[in-house]
Amino acid sequence: MNVVEAGDGFRVHYRSAGSGRRLVLVHGAGPGAEVTFGHLVDRFTDIATVVLPDLAGSDAAPDTGGAELTIANLVEHVRAVVEDGGDEPVDLVGFSLGAPVVVAVASTHPALVRRLVPVAGFSRADEVMRNQFIAWKRLADDAEGFGRLGTATGFSRDFLNSIGRAGVEELALNMKPTPSTLRQLDLVLGLDIRHLLTGVRAETLVIGETQDGTVPVANARELAAGIPGAEYVEVDCGHVGLFERPDEFVALIRGFIGRP
Repeated sequence: MNVVEAGDGFRVHYRSAGSGRRLVLVHGAGPGAEVTFGHLVDRFTDIATVVLPDLAGSDAAPDTGGAELTIANLVEHVRAVVEDGGDEPVDLVGFSLGAPVVVAVASTHPALVRRLVPVAGFSRADEVMRNQFIAWKRLADDAEGFGRLGTATGFSRDFLNSIGRAGVEELALNMKPTPSTLRQLDLVLGLDIRHLLTGVRAETLVIGETQDGTVPVANARELAAGIPGAEYVEVDCGHVGLFERPDEFVALIRGFIGRP
């Protein structure tokens, strides 16, 4: 495990695996890098050095070092990790909350990013997201209710029906309203990076998810439309598509970052 100190004093922990050009995978709200991307790492290590940072405010790194949890600080955490690993620009993938983070990195530090892949992303919390996240916050004292809402919106109908009642119950119990997650929900509610979109210069592939109940797919379409020259593709899955359809996501990302 590597550690680098960011500008706000937070010590970012990250691990690396593989060899070749760096592929930095930035997680969303909740558990952290290993839970989000750990099952996919070995599927990239033959073509890239995969880097998994745990951002401040996640369950894996709940202590922010006394700094406020802001999009600007999360951008600095990713910047610190990228610069700690060398001088070459990286390929940057961000999932959910990680998507606006990596877009902001690419806009404010263009020399650091070669190719950019926001997954299930957004540039602001629209009214559908805002109301849902407020509802989540109000279930802070009801762990079961919080988990059930997160499961119902985080996965597609087809996926939940395919894993059966026992599988759904397990998912619902695993999603908890930790203090870290609740702080990140607050961050999402106030997030707006629309003014940064036109500053992105990296080649960009935006991936939307047609059955996304957490970040409705219109948000990914809006994100892609605001980034100059961005390509856009959709996968037929729910918000946690990295688990529902991992083969499709791996193929899309490998194909994009592997271009000459």
